Amino acid sequence: MLNFTKIDRNNPSKRGVMDRIKDFKEVYNVFDKNKAQEQADRCIGCGDPYCHNKCPLHNIIPAWLKQTAGNDLELAFNISNETSPFPEILGRICPQDVLCEGDCSLNDTHGAITIGGIETYISETGFDNGLVPKFSKTKIGKKVAVVGSGPAGISVATFLLRAGIDVDMYERASRAGGLLTYGIPGFKLDKHRVQRRIDWLIEAGMNLYTNCEIGKDKSFEELEKNYDAVFIGIGATKGKYPNISGETNSNVHLAMEFLTGIQQRNFEEEITKFVDVKDKNVVVIGGGDTAMDCVRTSVREGAKSVKCLYRRDEANMPGSKKEVQNSKEEGVQFVFNVSPLSIDENGVNVIKTQMSEPDVSGRSSVVNVAGSEYSENADIIILALGFDQEVPEFIKNANLELDRWNGIKVNEFYQSSNSKIYSGGDSVRGADLAVRAAADGKVAAQNIIKVFNNK
Repeated sequence: MLNFTKIDRNNPSKRGVMDRIKDFKEVYNVFDKNKAQEQADRCIGCGDPYCHNKCPLHNIIPAWLKQTAGNDLELAFNISNETSPFPEILGRICPQDVLCEGDCSLNDTHGAITIGGIETYISETGFDNGLVPKFSKTKIGKKVAVVGSGPAGISVATFLLRAGIDVDMYERASRAGGLLTYGIPGFKLDKHRVQRRIDWLIEAGMNLYTNCEIGKDKSFEELEKNYDAVFIGIGATKGKYPNISGETNSNVHLAMEFLTGIQQRNFEEEITKFVDVKDKNVVVIGGGDTAMDCVRTSVREGAKSVKCLYRRDEANMPGSKKEVQNSKEEGVQFVFNVSPLSIDENGVNVIKTQMSEPDVSGRSSVVNVAGSEYSENADIIILALGFDQEVPEFIKNANLELDRWNGIKVNEFYQSSNSKIYSGGDSVRGADLAVRAAADGKVAAQNIIKVFNNK
């Protein structure tokens, strides 16, 4: 596995631009066997692998790279699925460039190992060859309620079911998956892949209750009374506003409302709110992955033009670099170093910005450039400025200790101020990466299992 000097890094191939912007099918193709083996064989097998340390799930990446290079698909599959609740999903949506691949020893010299692409190959090829996730058939007589079916909820359910613990999952939407189902567009993650994982959990004995909102359709007190533990994994979906004039005008929409409406339409479900951008000039304000999802969705919805406004420069964009590149390829225009001042019926009034000199911590601030105001014309403005945590009534009534951002306070085992109640993901962290939510669910499950085994 020392072929990095002979073999260049390769990413999975992409569908052609003119083809992919016509639909919501996935953009990236899965590696074939030869390409996956070739890329895996570039790994140098570090004694202290930075990729493993940087991964929130602490996936044993060098081990499954070695088995892929050695053509032992089943062992690679088992190692990959051992530490991750859904590697074929995270292989597609993780920002590997700032996590595992970003810390790869080869990153600055020969190009990082294509970890995400190989991770996806291992699971998808394993599934094609009849391999499936393993769950315990022996039950230990304990039952856990999981509130929310997003990344944290799916993760905690996966690891609990593996240990023979019964799980009932409650989801207020009509489909499970949370952000994975309704927030992330299909061109990044085909929805059948999420449903496939849910189906495996159900086959392993999980009971799924959709269209069931805790606090309305079922009381939280019932969960506390009837289950041995409860895990809260609700998302942070309350969109942020920039606090400027005109931000609630009829031509202004929040990112998650836009993305969810499109997905509900694609599912042929009842649509909560649909934002029609066809033949419209669309401006998206924000620079993260959600903003990239919005601009790329707008292109597929037939927008006349699509612009992304961001207050910092491209180097400081928080979104994945590959998503920015894909957006550019698909015709999105980027306007960097501008900050919104107000919104009216004609579009967004902005001011140009620049980065200050770094402070003692090395961080630069955004500074407005006096006298540089101008207007960006737009018919539709979409705000992708991050998300705040919602605090449902059932959480308020449960007397759980919250932090100053309204996140549920937990200890290192993701146990709340009520020892029977655990939480993780966005309900603890605020809006964050799916892989971190999955890692939270994993740690919470491990501690629940430990507590049950000690009783």
